Amino acid sequence: MAPVTPQSTTARCSAPSAREVIARDGDAAPQSYRLAREAFLAGDDIPFARYTSQDFFDTEIERMWSRTWQWACRAEQIAGTGDYLVYDVGPYSALVVRQQDGSIRAFVNSCPHRGMQFASAGETGSGKQFIRCPFHGMSWQLDGTLRDIPCRWDFPHIEAEQFGLAEILCDTWGGFVFVNFDTRAPELAEYLGVLPEHFRTFPLDRRQVSLHIQKILPGNWKMCVEAFLEAFHVLATHPEGARYTADACANYDVFDKHVSRFMHSLGVPSPHFEQRISDADVVAAMGFDPSDMTGDQTAREYVADCLRTQFGDAFGVDLGGTSTAQIIDSVQYFLFPNAFFFPGVLLRLVYRFRPLTRDSCIFEILVLDPLPEGVSPKKPPAPVRLDKDQPYACVPGFDFAQVFDQDVENFHRQWAGIKASRKGAQTLASYQESRIRHLHSTLDEYLVTPS
Repeated sequence: MAPVTPQSTTARCSAPSAREVIARDGDAAPQSYRLAREAFLAGDDIPFARYTSQDFFDTEIERMWSRTWQWACRAEQIAGTGDYLVYDVGPYSALVVRQQDGSIRAFVNSCPHRGMQFASAGETGSGKQFIRCPFHGMSWQLDGTLRDIPCRWDFPHIEAEQFGLAEILCDTWGGFVFVNFDTRAPELAEYLGVLPEHFRTFPLDRRQVSLHIQKILPGNWKMCVEAFLEAFHVLATHPEGARYTADACANYDVFDKHVSRFMHSLGVPSPHFEQRISDADVVAAMGFDPSDMTGDQTAREYVADCLRTQFGDAFGVDLGGTSTAQIIDSVQYFLFPNAFFFPGVLLRLVYRFRPLTRDSCIFEILVLDPLPEGVSPKKPPAPVRLDKDQPYACVPGFDFAQVFDQDVENFHRQWAGIKASRKGAQTLASYQESRIRHLHSTLDEYLVTPS
């Protein structure tokens, strides 16, 4: 791919941006919401071969997925000593285990005897006293040191100190456990960049998983990730949201190699409307009764007040000092290569994509509810697993089903169109799709350096 270069123009929608809308709110929005790192990126078209080539996919697996920090699980999924979970991506497999001292460590999910996996892909369990290979019964302590070899007399050539489990880099942030299969990788804190500071006012470790959905998607993982890096598609894909979503006014920021963000205002109509949309119409479109609005309230203020009460009561938390933007706006951070984090309350989501094959990936969504003070998160519910043809609408209690079903419907046709394309490449907008070009730029940094 041709190098990414700054675009000479800084053209963007003339209507008030998300940052300007937040400034107009006049309440205590986090300083991070006011910080601008906008990127206007130019470059050649992005070839579709980056999505359809098996060689390109294999190189990604070898040189990028083996060297990047990825969230493996929530810490509360393995809350007790000996609790474990298997995280897989491509051929790489990590056995993540809670230690006796409460720390978390990860090991290559492969027995050093004959290569047998200790646990199957995606497997979870609790209360392990030690790690045992199901093939021949060799075992290791939870810290990876050798415990026992049946018929030890037949292995005089093995030194116990040299026969421990291969350890994988493991660290935590925001209640998430991260792993990195590269022993030479930078520390997680360095990789996360601005995320810890930007999430300080609404920490993700003070939340708990209320819903976990896994769905198999058609198409290359990058194609699916890219759909969530921009709000440009909202008008055509989610037209019902145009009355309360300022799609073309979103702000796009690139903070560093691994972290980017969009800020997308809700409670404000799309600038594509030529006629004026009243605040009462905006409120009604968002599903609230505007009859109780006072004369000086904006739609954003009114809906935020309603949600402070609704969510405060539902979760047992005090949202009185939480800004309008934190309550209702779609503020979304992307951590390369595959994770999305929202610091808000209405859109209290995180999600990730993992490649299965060149032509398919697994998409996982977590709904993270705020926790009352002094309450620890419960063990998360088991994932709801959907096949390609099963809609999100069949998941009980999933408030965002319609939006995600609309997104997924696009994937079927986009993947078919990519393979049918005569042009053979996509042409990106310089601002609204800048995060897509940034993703490819970061990917290339990994691909040009052998692992």
